[in-house]
Formats: sequence, C-alpha cells, structure tokens
Amino acid sequence: MFFSLLFATFFIALAVSVAVVKAFSRPVRGILDRIIDDSISAAWHRYITFAALVVGVSGGVRIYSLERYIQPERLPEGGGQPLVLTAERWTLEIYRTVIECLQSMAWMYLVVFLFALIAYVIVRIAERRSGKAQ
Repeated sequence: MFFSLLFATFFIALAVSVAVVKAFSRPVRGILDRIIDDSISAAWHRYITFAALVVGVSGGVRIYSLERYIQPERLPEGGGQPLVLTAERWTLEIYRTVIECLQSMAWMYLVVFLFALIAYVIVRIAERRSGKAQ
C-alpha cells in the first residue's frame, strides 16, 4: 500500500507541476525575451521549466511525511506502529500533495519574477540612458 501511495503522490505532483509550467511558460518566455535580448533566453526558459518541475515534484512528494507509513511512530513510552493507510488518509495525502506542490512552485515563481522585475528595471534604466545619449 505504501508504494501505491508513493507512486500516486509522485504522478499527481508531476501532473500538477506540468500544468503549472504550461500555464506560466508563455509569460516566462515573454519576460526572458524582453530582459535578455539574445538566443540565451531560450536556454534560461528551459532551465526555469526544469527547475519548476523539480521544485513541484519535490515539494509535492514529501518523503519524510510518507516515512510514517513504514516506520513505527515514536511514542514517549516506546514502541508504536506504522500509520495505517485508510481512505481518509489517502484523501489527506493526495490533498497535501497538490497543495504542497502548488505552494513550492508559487515560491519558486515568486523568486523568479522578483529577479525578473529587478532585471527589467535595470534594462529600462539602461534603455533610457542610451536613448538620451543619442
């Protein structure tokens, strides 16, 4: 049952990550084309896509949380049993997978867009200075 949960959370996190990457692919491409007026913007776009997929899957599949289903719980009095996978726990784990995946990707895209905003401001200042110099 544990392996079913592991594979289910992996594939759900991967599907959510792919959907989010597709949703943000065009805006990221446009921003990079504007900031980096060169063919290297395609390489940066590919890297950000890869990073988003990795962050999404690693955020959605929480290995430490899943270990509770194979290792005994540590109780103060000692002993303990691994958690049992019930229908309620399956639902909770799937929900956590989706939320954690989205949350980790939101943080990653926030950092990317903050740096892109800073770069955009620098590019605009440079454009204005070069426009005044002509």
